Amino acid sequence: MNSKPLHSFHIPVMGLAYTIDSPIRVAQYGISSVVSIIDDEIIEKMKNFYNEKFNLNYPRISAKTDDCRAKRITAYLDMMDDIVNEKFEAFKEEISRNRTALKSFIEMLPDTSALKENLAPFLNCRERISSSLKIFIDNHFTKGSIDVNIMTKVDKENFRDGEPLPVIYNDAHASLRGFANSRLSSSVVLSAGMNPRLYSYLEEFDDFFPDESGQLKKKIILKVSDFRSAMIQGNFLAKKGLWVSEYRVESGLNCGGHAFATEGLLLGPIMEEFRHKKTELLTSAHSLMIKALEEKGRNMVAEPLQMKITVQGGVGTAEEHAFLLKQYGADSIGWGSPFLLVPEATSVDEETRELLAVSKEQDFYLSNLSPLGVPFNTVTGTSNERFRHERQKKDRFGSSCPKKLLALSREYSPEGMCTASKKYQDLKFAELEQEKEQISATLYKKKREIIAEKACLCVGLVNAAYLENGLEIKGEKQGVVICPGPNLAYFNKQISLSRMVKHIYGNDNVLGTAGRPNMFINELKMYIDHLVKEIGDFSGTLTNSQIKKWNTFKGNLLKGIAYYEDLFLQTEFFKADTQLVQQLKENKTVLSKIQIPEF
Repeated sequence: MNSKPLHSFHIPVMGLAYTIDSPIRVAQYGISSVVSIIDDEIIEKMKNFYNEKFNLNYPRISAKTDDCRAKRITAYLDMMDDIVNEKFEAFKEEISRNRTALKSFIEMLPDTSALKENLAPFLNCRERISSSLKIFIDNHFTKGSIDVNIMTKVDKENFRDGEPLPVIYNDAHASLRGFANSRLSSSVVLSAGMNPRLYSYLEEFDDFFPDESGQLKKKIILKVSDFRSAMIQGNFLAKKGLWVSEYRVESGLNCGGHAFATEGLLLGPIMEEFRHKKTELLTSAHSLMIKALEEKGRNMVAEPLQMKITVQGGVGTAEEHAFLLKQYGADSIGWGSPFLLVPEATSVDEETRELLAVSKEQDFYLSNLSPLGVPFNTVTGTSNERFRHERQKKDRFGSSCPKKLLALSREYSPEGMCTASKKYQDLKFAELEQEKEQISATLYKKKREIIAEKACLCVGLVNAAYLENGLEIKGEKQGVVICPGPNLAYFNKQISLSRMVKHIYGNDNVLGTAGRPNMFINELKMYIDHLVKEIGDFSGTLTNSQIKKWNTFKGNLLKGIAYYEDLFLQTEFFKADTQLVQQLKENKTVLSKIQIPEF
């Protein structure tokens, strides 16, 4: 049976629930997607929803159940596997018997697909073909993967009766255990940086180690921002006998959700380094891995296992998609935010989906909404923004914090508090009032806005799934928080799954506006704007290290521009774009004029 992925794109995780059931929606078409598994409450609600919808037999798991987070996650993933398998078999049966369905499916496939080439003759075959076609499909068509995501920073310590529970009951640890105990054969995507304790916990589960035939039932994917980070994290895991099957390179700013900016390192040069040094990454990890496996007495692997390099962040055209595949040898391209406009693929309520469709460039922005203190991509006009402003007009600030997933600040409590919570903000406002007479009115107002801007992401990022599926929302109205990347500004309507996939492969065009800059130019401009804002907003004591940081940032951007100058001149793909070189030159001029402060 052919196990090679059918598609050259995947749907990355989006928020806590925008891809919560995407595998159920798209896996039967061979499309892989990623589910966030950090919030066991929405997972339990979705499990109960699908349990009833498909008349299954998965019992409810109470929040009072011991180890309920892990058990809920395991049950939901097992259920999802059941549903996906059933839908996949039904879809194969349909396209083997129905020529119209087969034709529609073939049209969704990339022109480079061997499956597309081999299926096409069946359309012209006049005699009964269902049996031979079904055999061919069974042997050559695989379903999309049900992958999961754990944001490593969301690993809060939990308490019972005021006493801390063992580390394995931390949020991310329990989520990992939930995945590890499921029957899935798929991957866990670890994002938001290295968590050594969580990474070490992977050793506790046999599925992450090679079996007797050298196969991994469960694989590790690391979301990384540069090659150095990949090498450090990959070797750390390899020393434990664990293999990283994929490095998922993400643009620091030209993406959705939290924006983990690099030190001015741009996506093109980053991918170039991965292209040149992949063998180094492979051999380094393999040599460390086999030594660790031998010490542990586990199954050995004579040759390095498969290691994929994939990329995501701001891709919006078939040309960009094809370029990343060809130029850098990427194994797959992540298409995230555009799928928020595809009802067949993601869980978004109608009001929010319509907001995304009509919003323009100026409406998408990097906010300070996140309690993590990391810039967070969003769009103006959400229901969450509306409800927060209504409460603030009545001098009501902060959330009741019902889930506490981001209760990570220990400024006031050893058990942690969320900076978006009412309790935390009340304390902050009280402190601010005490220093009011010592600071300017402008600074006082700015500090109040910084405190009040934080939003309850734990609730806001799941409400769209509740609303779309008609599930009851309890507690204070928080509305919907959405986390699209700025690239979504160029898509202006809801789109069918079929059309979006055809757009990715260049067989349709769903872009709504002309004049969309190339993804590399968009990212460059965002980094320049980010540097300007960093310098302008800085109000602390100027130090040599801060000045050095800004100079390094600017220097890396200039090196990136030099790389693009060569790339644009030497690559056939870019030669047809007459505006590209001019846009690069304009951004270089802007960057050159930025003055780094001195002592």
